[in-house]
Amino acid sequence: MLKSYKAFASVLAVAAGVTLASQALASEVMVGGQAMYPTKDIIDNAVNSADHTTLVAAVKAAGLVETLKGEGPFTVFAPTNAAFDKLPAGTVEGLLKPESKEKLTTILTYHVVAGKFDSAAVAEAIKKGGGKAELTTVAGGKLVASLNGPKNVILTDENGNTANISTYDVNQSNGVIHVIDTVVLPK
Repeated sequence: MLKSYKAFASVLAVAAGVTLASQALASEVMVGGQAMYPTKDIIDNAVNSADHTTLVAAVKAAGLVETLKGEGPFTVFAPTNAAFDKLPAGTVEGLLKPESKEKLTTILTYHVVAGKFDSAAVAEAIKKGGGKAELTTVAGGKLVASLNGPKNVILTDENGNTANISTYDVNQSNGVIHVIDTVVLPK
């Protein structure tokens, strides 16, 4: 009886370990071909995404690495390389120049909201706002979140341009990232 109890206990322990490992893996979201780990900060995850090399270069050029490695929490609407490619030719190159650091910083911090707003929190804010939620960015500007269909959140910048969130709830140790398909711009 004791032998079968030990065997049963061992099976339960292995099953519990497999379940916990599966849950840990399930909490990782793939972005740019790489797993994003909720135990890492925004920067430590972003540098591994092949889809965010332009954003990472811009964050470095603006001197925002230490800020986004900070405690937060932050909600980052992270444009992909393809989003930056939509900008007029030469725009990114011009923004990465040292003399454009202030403008670049304003644009990048326009993509950041203080606090952690996962998709459920954004959807709830949209519902409470009667279909729209106004988000104040770290740059001091406004983004308007609304729904395009039952679940697709779109952001509208101060110029009336829109961005779709393509990947939601990429949890970080210091906040959350939502991947967007267009660079949003302040006035």
